[in-house]
Amino acid sequence: MKFLADECVDRQIVDRLRQESHKVLYVAELEPGITDDAVLNLANQKNSFLLTADKDFGDLIFRQDKIATGVILIRLAGLSPEVKAEIVANAIREHAGELLQAFTVITPVTVRIRGEISQR
Repeated sequence: MKFLADECVDRQIVDRLRQESHKVLYVAELEPGITDDAVLNLANQKNSFLLTADKDFGDLIFRQDKIATGVILIRLAGLSPEVKAEIVANAIREHAGELLQAFTVITPVTVRIRGEISQR
């Protein structure tokens, strides 16, 4: 799978997904400091799922009707980066077929998937 990881995503998550043969572009390596709109546009240009810990993307997707291949919101505050990486990798592995055009929220105890993000 192809991902664009927002710069707020822990490097350990990026590294873990790369170890599992996913193609992961990382905003922190490419263009640190770009706006959320630019991040979402880049994810769309690269036809990649967006990985983020920034709740503002919910607004961009649902209120402003922005296009998205899929968004994965990581809500794992308080856990070590290594544990976060394990949880995210497992969630992606277990729910890979459900992530396309969905807004997914990963928490320590659940994976919530809201499908059918608008595609204009």
